[in-house]
Amino acid sequence: MIKTAYKKTLYASAGVYVSHHQIISSVKYEYMVVLPTTIHWIKFFRINIIDTFFMTAQSNSNNGQPQQVNLQQIAQQFMSGLQRHFDMLAFNLASRESVQEDSYNQHINAPRIMPAAARHQNFEQMQAYARDLLVRQVIGDALNLSVTAMHNAHFFLALVKATNANKNLSPEAQKEAQSVQQAFVTAQLDKKFNRMEQDYGIMCELEDSITALGAVMQILIKQSGMVQAAQLNEQDELVIGLKTVEIKDVAGLEGPPQGKLVDLRKIFRAGEAIRFNDVELQLVLVTVASFADSLFKSVAAYARSMQDDV
Repeated sequence: MIKTAYKKTLYASAGVYVSHHQIISSVKYEYMVVLPTTIHWIKFFRINIIDTFFMTAQSNSNNGQPQQVNLQQIAQQFMSGLQRHFDMLAFNLASRESVQEDSYNQHINAPRIMPAAARHQNFEQMQAYARDLLVRQVIGDALNLSVTAMHNAHFFLALVKATNANKNLSPEAQKEAQSVQQAFVTAQLDKKFNRMEQDYGIMCELEDSITALGAVMQILIKQSGMVQAAQLNEQDELVIGLKTVEIKDVAGLEGPPQGKLVDLRKIFRAGEAIRFNDVELQLVLVTVASFADSLFKSVAAYARSMQDDV
């Protein structure tokens, strides 16, 4: 766990790096349960979302025509977008390995003019700069994606709670859900996690991993990538909890090797520089996928429990 004093600082700064969704006003929603289905988000796994909730929205953005959105679709779209980030990262890593100094210099000299030639950086300098920029981009994207998943998940939770699992949404219930969602969207990161637990009984898996990534972002931007004592826990460590795949090739078992997600701890101490190798950067996005998958499942379980209580 991260020290409480540090977590407050981290949460306050995390809002700088996350984007907020706008809330559509004058929209009416209803939902219904459909049969179980599955989504795929990693090669070795099939992740089940037990229930899928459809919501029909009367939106001014669609000429007043009903629009149908559902939790299953939101989860699939999120994972698809996350896969694009993963693919783009792999492409950037492969490109970085392939670039040659002669090719770099050829492109530099092609226009025969530079904006500020005295500030020109050579190949080695640009390699280091590009690497630092890539790390910042991946960590920033991971934080943005995690908060987006929380916003999407909370919107469904607010609707289900406001209607008491009744598909008929009154104007009063609609106003209540939108008000709760607006407060959630503008809240700091620690308050978002608190609201999930206090209002819906959902303890977000990998919360510490997401907040630790916020610490890393703060270190990269404000401390030139050097870890300081304020970021450490009681054991004087900054621990980044990542998810990785463990492959088990059982002798005599037919079919492809079996895999499962396991924890990987990356530890930094005071005075150390933040460094991620290529695979660790990719595992940051895998960790976001695991976080979002658990969150969307919890939303479905909450909605199902509300229906069972009716």
